[in-house]
Amino acid sequence: MAVHFIGAGPGAADLITVRGRDLIGKCPVCLYAGSLVSPELLQYCPDGARIIDTAPMSLDEIEAEYVRASELGQDVARLHSGDLSVWSAVAEQIRRLEKNGISYTMTPGVPAFAAAASALGRELTIPAVAQSLVLTRVSGRASPMPNDETLTRFGATGSTLAIHLAIHALERVVEELTPLYGADCPVAIVVKASWPDERIILGTLADIAAKVAADPIERTALIFVGHGLGARDFRESALYDTAYQRRFRGRGE
Repeated sequence: MAVHFIGAGPGAADLITVRGRDLIGKCPVCLYAGSLVSPELLQYCPDGARIIDTAPMSLDEIEAEYVRASELGQDVARLHSGDLSVWSAVAEQIRRLEKNGISYTMTPGVPAFAAAASALGRELTIPAVAQSLVLTRVSGRASPMPNDETLTRFGATGSTLAIHLAIHALERVVEELTPLYGADCPVAIVVKASWPDERIILGTLADIAAKVAADPIERTALIFVGHGLGARDFRESALYDTAYQRRFRGRGE
């Protein structure tokens, strides 16, 4: 028996890995974060599966479900939105599993920032403009940020920022980043990337707060800030330049 943590992707039921889909289909128990994971993913569960929405549950209650499944010898598919490597709350569950001697596996998923970039039709790394992407968030009730991990510290690098779980603090984001990036810096907000009701709000640090106020967002939004978002007249990558020699092209000097 094992608990299979599965990155369920950003929302769309077909944006899940083949491995993740197949694991769901083999598990007689499925726990999913109903507040974030699309219910369409439950179509992959086998007939008669025990399906549990963990949105209203405490960690103790979730642990009890794992122990129950272990005692019955039943594998568990545990679905989390996006990818498991960031903001998934998997680490604390793994600690409980190890305490109980329960095996687990981890299957990655499509992260929210990747789905949001696809929705924008943008590459986030642009030659000579932006070559780094910082995934970050702001402090919230569920989890404070470490003292040294601040928007101003990350913004000082000039990197493209992908700010998660921060739509409620948009005015603070604008206030802290404007001195670093300039008021004309592009901002893109993607709401519910890959869901049927996906929407995009484009602006700059100067006007994005007003645009969101006119078209309010409650949750499940990702904020991109960075000059690479608006880059058009940039140099082409040397990777595909005709004069660039690389071993895969099989060309001589």
